[in-house]
Amino acid sequence: MHDTKAWWRGGVIYQIYPRSFMDSRGDGVGDLRGITEKLDYVASLNVDGIWLSPFFTSPMLDFGYDISDYCDVDPMFGTLDDFKTLLAQAHQLGLKVMIDQVISHTSDQHPWFQESRQSRTNPKADWFVWADPKPDGTPPNNWLSIFGGPAWTFEPRRKQYYMHNFLTSQPDINFHHPEARQAQLDNMRFWLDLGVDGFRLDTVNFYFHDAELRDNPPVPKGEAKTLGAPDSNPYTWQRHVYDLSRPENLDFLKDLRALMDEYPGTTTVGEIGDDNPLARMAEYTAGGDKLHMAYTFDLLNKPHSAAYLREVIERFQRLAGDAWPCWATSNHDVERSASRWGADEDPNAYPKIALAMLLSLRGSVCLYQGEELGLPEADVPFERIQDPYGKVLWPEFKGRDGCRTPMPWNDSEHGGFSSVEPWLPMEASHRDLAVSRQQDDANSTLNALRNMLTFRRQHPALFDGDLTLVDVGDDLLGFTRQHDEETLLCVFNLTDEQHQVALPVPVNSDLDGHGFTFQRDGDSLMLPAYQAAFMRVA
Repeated sequence: MHDTKAWWRGGVIYQIYPRSFMDSRGDGVGDLRGITEKLDYVASLNVDGIWLSPFFTSPMLDFGYDISDYCDVDPMFGTLDDFKTLLAQAHQLGLKVMIDQVISHTSDQHPWFQESRQSRTNPKADWFVWADPKPDGTPPNNWLSIFGGPAWTFEPRRKQYYMHNFLTSQPDINFHHPEARQAQLDNMRFWLDLGVDGFRLDTVNFYFHDAELRDNPPVPKGEAKTLGAPDSNPYTWQRHVYDLSRPENLDFLKDLRALMDEYPGTTTVGEIGDDNPLARMAEYTAGGDKLHMAYTFDLLNKPHSAAYLREVIERFQRLAGDAWPCWATSNHDVERSASRWGADEDPNAYPKIALAMLLSLRGSVCLYQGEELGLPEADVPFERIQDPYGKVLWPEFKGRDGCRTPMPWNDSEHGGFSSVEPWLPMEASHRDLAVSRQQDDANSTLNALRNMLTFRRQHPALFDGDLTLVDVGDDLLGFTRQHDEETLLCVFNLTDEQHQVALPVPVNSDLDGHGFTFQRDGDSLMLPAYQAAFMRVA
């Protein structure tokens, strides 16, 4: 384990999507007791902590990202005592526990919004983003919802529109209002007092909006759309300069950091979807007085060539300063990396090399449940689709259900996840990749991850060292990692062809224990397809 006060720096965090991890009650939906039952497995991966997606009280129109009570557990997942038991068991196993915080918006069933929508004069009247219609009755501006349509819905009782970046049932909190801001900080304090080790902050750059409600400009013709949304979504056709990433957010992040600093050893990782995501990551994590970490969608989209990865690393280093990234290649919102990046690659070899690359970058890492098994994206038929995002944009975009299907623990009909039909279907191909199938297979993706994480812990340069890119040709990715007296050369072949390249720096020894194969002959390195090399620099 790393030093307790900085466990997160270079830490590996395993994301659990509670609905789909383990069903302990036989109702087809995962729950907190199910997670607790499987914590020994999570600890066996050699990760540092877990991140739990929302389990709070919610009408579940966006599967928990629409919260109606921030300080309680939805009965679907269990009770607050179940969470306390989970927390205690995780800590006993040496695992830190981070939980999602969705504070940019609530459910429309939250008591705050139920009060706010009644009139323009009640105590919560200004806790949400309200605006008058234009003279012709249309919405106040051109802002769009990520889930389709305008970002505004009319409330006849107030004769005003309220703003929602997502579903109409997810009204945005007005962070310009000091009492609303403080109420969200108080909700977070509740969980810190219970002993959680940190927060994953949903849509962390969405908190503030432009108080003048100015229209967003269009993306100029020919310019790239960089937000983490499909091109079929009109949301990507705007430059989001007024509805998110506002400068006022920085002061709130400082207030949040002050709260976290009252609880030594806790941490934050923010989700950033922005037109300039790496610049925003640097801005939000620099200086030691805002977020501890943040992640963007730069490794959660389609491009994945060595050239693209070099460009992302170069861009981050140019912008970063003392910022600290948290890298991820899969999560609950995007197509699984084994399909998104590996669709045309060897399904057994590619997930291993992709994980090795991810775990060698400078920064912390989030792994998504099933990524350690090399799970591909599940094919969920239209009649089983649950995700509101997918229902709106089908068939061009099928939503996020394909990465949210149940975890396969064994190769039985329901994968050992539940004794009944799960809320989303168990993907047949996933049963062949189940934990029980991979557990004792020395060549499995599961054990490759375990080996890589053990190797990583043995070399501080890999989890807390500086990174310098090196030239290993167009087809390979290479860099050095340096910490104190240790400097390592890391080279990755994410292609299906063997490559030979001159060593970019002198080395004095090859390292083993990482599970990959390479050959070094003097100053020449030969890397077979889907292999990596780790060497100590002279």
